Amino acid sequence: MTTISGLESEQGLVIVSCSREKLVTTTPVPALELYQGALVPHLRDHLAPEHRARVRILSAAYGLLHPDDLVDTYERKLRTRGEAQALRPHVAERLTTDLRTEALRHVLVVLEPLYQTAAERLFDHAPPLTLTLLPNPVDWSGTSAVLSGWGWL
Repeated sequence: MTTISGLESEQGLVIVSCSREKLVTTTPVPALELYQGALVPHLRDHLAPEHRARVRILSAAYGLLHPDDLVDTYERKLRTRGEAQALRPHVAERLTTDLRTEALRHVLVVLEPLYQTAAERLFDHAPPLTLTLLPNPVDWSGTSAVLSGWGWL
């Protein structure tokens, strides 16, 4: 078995969408715990902590979330291109730092097309990256294939 150093862990970034299924709670919980559908449970169950830290969740209500960001249960979905475009500044603000990480080499984006609109153009000015785009937010087989290639699974 190959051991992955901290530097190699930081070479990848995963951006996935939130899900309609959420933990019902009266107090804020980490984003990675809130979402109970789409790819989040798979990532939570299969990734080591250092890799979970490299996951970002795109939320219609909160923008781009880090896995430990505390969030409340909510009900909101992007429904129009205008809503997605309005979310862009919030996504850009959070993603810019990640994209400037010197060690970043790979980005996996698993977002349905409307959610992709919220992240659109952010990669235009990023350093040279291998960008993999999967348009199905529940595509675990495609996601796991990419993550296995990175040595994360």
